[in-house]
Amino acid sequence: MGIAVLTMKASVIEMFLVLLVTGIHSNKEMTKKIKRPKFTVPQINCDVRAGKIINPEFIVKCPAGCQDPRYHVYGTDVYASYSSVCGAAVHSGVLDNSGGKILVRKVAGQSGYKGSYSNGVQSLSLPRWRESFVVSEGKPQKGVTYPSSLTYSSSKSPAAKAGETTKAYESPSAPGTTAQPVPLMQVLGTTAVEGTHTTLPKPPPSAGSTTSSLRPQPVGQRSQELGEPELWKPGSVLLDAGFVPKTELSTQSLEPVSQGDPSCKVDLSFLIDGSASIGKRRFRIQKQFLADVAQALDIGPAGPLMGVVQYGDNPVTQFNLKTHMNSRDLKTAIEKITQRGGLSNVGRAISFVTQNFFSKSNGNRGSAPNVAVVMVDGWPTDKVEEASRFARESGINIFFITMEGASENEKQYVLEPNFANKAVCRTNGFYSFSVQNWFSLHKTVQPLVKRICDTDRLACSKTCLNSADIGFIIDGSSSVGTGNFRTVLQFVANLSKEFEISDTDTRIGAVQYTYEQRLEFGFDVYSTKPDVLNAIKRVGYWSGGTSTGAAINYALEQLFKKSKPNKRKLMILITDGRSYDDVRIPAMVAHHEGVITYAIGVAWAAQDELEVIATHPARDHAFFVDEFDNLYKVVPKVIQNICTEFNSQPRN
Repeated sequence: MGIAVLTMKASVIEMFLVLLVTGIHSNKEMTKKIKRPKFTVPQINCDVRAGKIINPEFIVKCPAGCQDPRYHVYGTDVYASYSSVCGAAVHSGVLDNSGGKILVRKVAGQSGYKGSYSNGVQSLSLPRWRESFVVSEGKPQKGVTYPSSLTYSSSKSPAAKAGETTKAYESPSAPGTTAQPVPLMQVLGTTAVEGTHTTLPKPPPSAGSTTSSLRPQPVGQRSQELGEPELWKPGSVLLDAGFVPKTELSTQSLEPVSQGDPSCKVDLSFLIDGSASIGKRRFRIQKQFLADVAQALDIGPAGPLMGVVQYGDNPVTQFNLKTHMNSRDLKTAIEKITQRGGLSNVGRAISFVTQNFFSKSNGNRGSAPNVAVVMVDGWPTDKVEEASRFARESGINIFFITMEGASENEKQYVLEPNFANKAVCRTNGFYSFSVQNWFSLHKTVQPLVKRICDTDRLACSKTCLNSADIGFIIDGSSSVGTGNFRTVLQFVANLSKEFEISDTDTRIGAVQYTYEQRLEFGFDVYSTKPDVLNAIKRVGYWSGGTSTGAAINYALEQLFKKSKPNKRKLMILITDGRSYDDVRIPAMVAHHEGVITYAIGVAWAAQDELEVIATHPARDHAFFVDEFDNLYKVVPKVIQNICTEFNSQPRN
């Protein structure tokens, strides 16, 4: 009996152990199944810009050494996507120069990126950019899935490792052939496109044939080599070797496609009137005019590029600068434009072009002047002055063509009398055409083309000499003396003469300081070069102590707070001695607010103070001369550095 009980107990224990072991094993198996794959943080190099990465939010690992000034950063706290990702992280303080993980999140583009010096990195100012980003510590947020590999906007990235870059279908362009760029949405939609194309039955295999060639073979001699096809789109028919679509067999012109007139390299936007008042017949005349201009301009990648925006109630881009790369294709596209109707909201259309049209993604080349030709039937139904001012300040050369203007009885309905002169780049007649009736419009083709191509006279194109608000901070202390003060004013005048001065170009302001400060004149007081030079000549010598730090604070408040957001802000401070107050904090505030500061020291000026006041690197922004009579030697150096810095800025 006892033996039976012991046997039963042993069996129960054995069964329990079996169940326990089985349960533990099952638990382990389930744990294996539900165990999440480990997140791999992709690595990038210091020179990778945020704009090259398509992902809207991602975590990356930066290497050491990204504090190097070669890796440009634009902005403070919020950075333009043209910036180095890792350089921005060091500037913001998220990383030090030893590298590490960061979280990057894309945000909307903005105007007025402020340059500043922080954590060993000098960020630069930028008037505007199409996309921004912010950086923070590289800690994953709950509920957010981050990519283990990054998607780049081009097939090659400086940081791309094998298997990390998602590529659009592409091929190298043949010499003399303009490759059509792959639209961004097409790149983003790569996954959606793959696997959805139509599959055709395979033909019987023949000797020497391969199954890898899905492209149609070129037929006969063509004027250009055919590039690789774009990504196959849903519903498209794949052609096997030897078969040609009917469209390929149709008769086409075999004349070589022009690369464009290199003597007329401009980026051109036509704003055409699609309002209801114009009527169908006049709309057709307007389209014929555009086609004639396109033919006369000789459109091409080495010459002028042209896009069209139609406006009514609201503007819409018919096609951008890179859509059609020759006059023939452009004329065909113009013929297909249909009238939209609505009001004649010209001001809204100009604002739209300023903010959206002249961007890199739309084909803007940066090196070519931006030109907008506005066509108006009668008069606008909204105001154009402010929108046009912003366009001019953004470097856009505005031409106006007005047809059948308001009669004396109709002028009471015009919101802005003389609206064309308020809109164009200059009121000297060069930028305006007044056409009495639509049937005379064709006579304007050649005069317009001649003026558009006269790039030396396109005065609104942004340059280093016409795109800044410059504030001179002048030491009027007792140690300067009356005679030397006049020499300082001559130095200020010599610098000012180098710039193109107007209310939409470079503007000049001046502050004189001792223990106290005095605003001699602000940016909005004088709008011509003669007036500015006369105002400088009239500045009276004050005499007193030297409080340079207080003068910088005063200039920031009284001058640069009133600077326009799309202007570069330049402070040029001239002093002959050490300041009685601290200059470090005021200088740091100026740098943080995006004011590029030049410090010019004379005689007893302290070199260490000049370097603190000057924007980094000090060797480009701080200058010293031993006596006032040598100030003139600094003028070309300052101008050269201002232009070098401007030309290094990216363009949209």
